[in-house]
Amino acid sequence: MSVSGEDAKDAVRRQYASVGDAYVKSAGHATGSDLARMVALAAPDPGDRMLDIATGGGHVARAFAPHTGEIVASDLTPEILGHAERAFAEWGLGNVSTAVADAENLPFDDASFDLVTCRIAPHHFPDPAAFVQEVARVLRAGGRFALVDSTVPEGEDGAFFNRFEKLRDPSHVRSLTIGEWTALLEAAGFTVEAVESFAKRHDFADWTARSRTSEDDRRELANMLLNAPEDRQHMFGVEIADGLVQGFTDTKTLFFARR
Repeated sequence: MSVSGEDAKDAVRRQYASVGDAYVKSAGHATGSDLARMVALAAPDPGDRMLDIATGGGHVARAFAPHTGEIVASDLTPEILGHAERAFAEWGLGNVSTAVADAENLPFDDASFDLVTCRIAPHHFPDPAAFVQEVARVLRAGGRFALVDSTVPEGEDGAFFNRFEKLRDPSHVRSLTIGEWTALLEAAGFTVEAVESFAKRHDFADWTARSRTSEDDRRELANMLLNAPEDRQHMFGVEIADGLVQGFTDTKTLFFARR
C-alpha cells in the first residue's frame, strides 16, 4: 500500500467518522432510481449471500434485504458502520450483519459471495483496480456485481468536476469515466452486461452542509460554478438564482457485471 493510498483512507475515516449519521438520514442517498435498477438487474433471491461494500448509510442493504438470504454490510469506517447498524435494527433487518473492511483488501474468503454491491463510494478508493480485483476474488463463479458511482466526462470537464468534489470533501480521490470502469471490470474477468447512467440533482446548500464544508470553501465552490464557461454550466446543470448557486447535476452510472 502506498503512502498516498493510506493517506486517502485516513481522510475517509476522518470525514465519515464525524458525519456518518447525516448519510444514514440523507434523502439523496436513501432514494434514487439507481437503487431500484440495482435490485432489478441483480435479481437477488433468498439463496444469495451478498456483500455490500462501503455501505455508508446502509441504503443498498436495506433495498436488497427483503429479497436476499444473508447480507454482510461492510465499511472502512467503524463509526459510520455503527450508525448503519443501528439503522438496520430500527428497520427490522434481521438478515444483515456488519463488518469493518477495506474495499481493496477484503477480509473474506475466495468465492464466498453470490452477489456484491457498491454504491456511490468508489470515488473515495485510492486503487479502484485493486477494489475490482477483490470483488472478483470473493465472488463465486457466475456471481453478480452491481456497482454505482459518480462518473465524469473525458478531459478537462472531468478534471474540473474532480477538483470541485475534492474541495468539498477532502476524502474524494477521483471519479472515473465510464470507459475507465468498463476496462477495469473486463481486466478483472467480468462480463459487463449493463451500463446505465442517471442524472442526479444536488441542492447546493444541503450538499455542502452534509459534509460540513467551511464557509470559505463553500464560497469557492459556488464561485467555481458561477465562473465556469457557459457550456460547462450547462453540462453540470448549474442552477443560479439572484446570483447564487441553488443546485447542480452530476452523473451516476450503474454497471452490472457477471463473474
